[in-house]
Amino acid sequence: MADINALASQFVNFYYETFDSNRSNLQGLYRDNSMLTFEGAPVQGAAAITEKLVSLPFQRVQHKITTIDVQPSGPNNSLIVTVSGLLVVDDSQNPLMFFQTFQLISENNSYYVLNDIFRLNYG
Repeated sequence: MADINALASQFVNFYYETFDSNRSNLQGLYRDNSMLTFEGAPVQGAAAITEKLVSLPFQRVQHKITTIDVQPSGPNNSLIVTVSGLLVVDDSQNPLMFFQTFQLISENNSYYVLNDIFRLNYG
């Protein structure tokens, strides 16, 4: 099995760089059976997830990753990846803390996101 830490890091870097530059380009990471729970609201399917992400109420965003943790999940080299960090939206001086969990499913020498859970951390 490949180094799961390197795989998780590569996925996280790609995901957030794409999110920060053009959220609509994330659609290829999801499938029709994929589910996103964003701040407690569930959305299913690649098109619906992309629509949700594109419709978020900010123009610019920058993710600053603090931690990445990964564990193998299931028999087919699937992964659970957790990410914590800071969000800077529309050049705000007050970054928001966030936590996100992905379940990545191995498919044709690549991975897709089956489950995606996102929460802002208020404190």
